[in-house]
Amino acid sequence: MNDLHDCILIVEDEFLIAEGLRFQVEEMSQTVCAIAATAEEAIAAAQAHRPRIVLMDMRLRGEKDGVDAALAIYETVGSKVIFVTGSREPATMARIHTDHPAAVLFKPLSDRQLRNTIEEVLAL
Repeated sequence: MNDLHDCILIVEDEFLIAEGLRFQVEEMSQTVCAIAATAEEAIAAAQAHRPRIVLMDMRLRGEKDGVDAALAIYETVGSKVIFVTGSREPATMARIHTDHPAAVLFKPLSDRQLRNTIEEVLAL
């Protein structure tokens, strides 16, 4: 699990939000290895690219959610997952914490929030 690449996988099913995150990440001089819209795409992309960080939306297209994807990615790849969610509902937060989140951010994100969080997670 130590052979992770210096890239970031974005998992977001809303195209405009995914593109906004891609822009923010690239403005930080970080590389985006892939963008996925479903849990299955996210797991496959993580296994193919082995990113150090995954920016994970909670709600995704399909039957599985971001936690399902994050658990599989953590187990098979070992990437650190930063959840990016629009929900502060207790049930959502409890579900997120069944995983091993490196951080949880709430939409909308400022460039500064995202930058600081990615830098903190990379330093772990």
